[in-house]
Amino acid sequence: MAEALVVLCNLPDSESAHALARHLVEQRLAACVNILPAVQSVYRWDEKIEEANEVTIMIKSRKSAYPALEAAIRAMHGYEVPEIIALPIVAGLPAYLDWLDNETKENGND
Repeated sequence: MAEALVVLCNLPDSESAHALARHLVEQRLAACVNILPAVQSVYRWDEKIEEANEVTIMIKSRKSAYPALEAAIRAMHGYEVPEIIALPIVAGLPAYLDWLDNETKENGND
């Protein structure tokens, strides 16, 4: 099994989150994308404390797809510096991890 990842990303609204999620799955860069309810983010940007309502997505993918996944997010994302954080999946249900691996192979083979 390829190294499985969960990639976290925040987007400005539900519409952009759904569009990105669908694109990533269609392109086989993600097996599944969970779109979470709105979150409140507090952060420092340009030396000011900012607050924003955002939508978090959890992308299930694999390490070999990460460069293309990151490029796709950056191309569709409206932020100057989008949050893109990849976390390794260290364990999981083998059948699910096999499915994840198969769904992120280009045209079903890699």
